[in-house]
Amino acid sequence: MSSPSFFRRNLPWIFLCLLGASTASGYWYYHRSEKLPAGLVYGNGRLEATEIDIATKLAGRLDSVTVHEGDDVQRGQLVATLTLEELQAQLRGAQAQAQQARENAKAVRASVASAESQQHLAQLTHNRMAKLISKNFVSKDQLDQTQSALQVAQAALNVVRNQIQEADAAVAAADANVDALSSTLQDTRLTAPIAGRILYRLAEPGEVLAAGGKVVTLLDLNDVTMSVYLPAADAGKITLGSTAKIMLDALPDPVPAKVVFVSPRAQFTPKEVETRNEREKLMFRIKVKVEPSWLATHATQAKPGMPGVVYLQTDANAKWPAVFPVR
Repeated sequence: MSSPSFFRRNLPWIFLCLLGASTASGYWYYHRSEKLPAGLVYGNGRLEATEIDIATKLAGRLDSVTVHEGDDVQRGQLVATLTLEELQAQLRGAQAQAQQARENAKAVRASVASAESQQHLAQLTHNRMAKLISKNFVSKDQLDQTQSALQVAQAALNVVRNQIQEADAAVAAADANVDALSSTLQDTRLTAPIAGRILYRLAEPGEVLAAGGKVVTLLDLNDVTMSVYLPAADAGKITLGSTAKIMLDALPDPVPAKVVFVSPRAQFTPKEVETRNEREKLMFRIKVKVEPSWLATHATQAKPGMPGVVYLQTDANAKWPAVFPVR
C-alpha cells in the first residue's frame, strides 16, 4: 500500500528526471547530427534536369500529339505532327515540274545532236568547195555560200549547246525545290532529339501554332544537377571534377555526383536557399552533376525538384562518413 503513495509523493521529481533525460538525449542527438568530418562542407538544393522545348519550325495546324506528361520517350520518337495536305500538294507539283524539266533537257540534247550533224555537213561542203575552187571548178560565190552556211550551222550549234546548260540548270533548280519541300515535309513531324521524359504538354491537336510554337517540354534525365551556394572560404577549396555526395530527403542512400561548375564570381544568395549563417549575403554557386551510371539504374527515383543536401570535399584526402549527418 505504501508503493502507490511513494510514487504520488515523488511524481514531480520523477517527471523532472525524465524531462532532463529527454532534453539531454535531444541535445546529444542534435549535436551528433550536426557533426561533420573535417574537410567536408554541405549545402542545400534541389535536383534540376535540362529542359528542352520541342517546337514547330513551321506555322500550321497541329494534327496530333502522341505523348502525354510523364511519358518516357526515346531519341527520334515521334512526338507530334502538323497537317500535311497543303505541303504534299506542293511537293507533287514540284515533282511534276522536275519531270518536265528533265524531258525538256532530253529534247534539247536531241536538238544538239541534229545541230552537230548540220554543222558537220556544212563543214564538209565548205571543204569540198575550197578544193574545187583551186581547180576553177566552182565560182567564188559558191564558196562564199558554203562559208555562210557553215557559219549559220555553227551559230545554231552554239545556241543549242547553251540551251543544254539552261536545261540542266532548270533540272537542278526543280530538284532543289523538290528537296526543299521534302525537307519541309519532314519538319511537320516533331521528334524527340534525345531520350527523356515529357514534363509538359503545351498544345493540343487542332490548335494553330506560329513558327516556333512549343508543343511539349522534354526533360533530359541524363543531365541531372543540383546547385548549392557556399561562402568564399569554402567555395575556394572546391575543385572541378571532385567527388560529391547528394543526400535526397526521399532516398536513404547517398547519390554519387561530381563538381562540374564553380562560379568565378560571388552573387547574392537566392531567397529560396537557406544557409547556415544568414549574415553571409554573398555566396558562390557550385553545381554538381549526378553520375550517369547511377542515373542509368535509378532514372525513376531521381525526380527534378526533389530537395536534398550536397556534401563536398574541401580537402581531397577527407573521408566520407559511414552515415551522413541529418540536415
